[in-house]
Amino acid sequence: MEFEASEITQLLQSYNTGDPQALEQLLPLIYGELRQLAAAYMRREASDHTLQPTALVHEAYFRLVDQKGVQWQNRSHFFGIAAQLMRRILIDHARKKIAQKRGGKDIRVPFDESKHGASTFSDILALDEALKRLKELEPRQAQVVELRCFAGLSIEETAELLQTSPATVKRDWTIARAWLHSELQDAINESDA
Repeated sequence: MEFEASEITQLLQSYNTGDPQALEQLLPLIYGELRQLAAAYMRREASDHTLQPTALVHEAYFRLVDQKGVQWQNRSHFFGIAAQLMRRILIDHARKKIAQKRGGKDIRVPFDESKHGASTFSDILALDEALKRLKELEPRQAQVVELRCFAGLSIEETAELLQTSPATVKRDWTIARAWLHSELQDAINESDA
């Protein structure tokens, strides 16, 4: 895995410098991990979700390779961006589904840290709104949540990517989870009022 991680980093850097063959060599190395990431996302979704993991992987991959101006730093950076894109794809999908329903009151549920995600369309949107507010207040904490929850990075990988210490990531992770739980609980209370 360590050899593969350094090979992915080298290919990303080659792609940065304009080598189109690097992208062809990169796909077989990253596809499995992208598929695992998509499968983890989809496990958090409702069982009747219409988007399949393969479709999520393909959409994310096409958006990744279409990124303009991104200088890929390493494997962690790539998968961090992939996780953000997958989250955005699911949010867009949830918005479309809710818009199709036309009516009915969305029920929001609290952030369940044991699931690290949301199980209904309205849950996804509530979490997205809370993350946007957190990003305005504490951008690094929001990044930690995205990298830990959505990219599945470890404390150490997150620290490396954010160029900070693992202790700082642990502290940000703890504070951000508590803040998100409070925000999402407030949203439930407001919808019940």
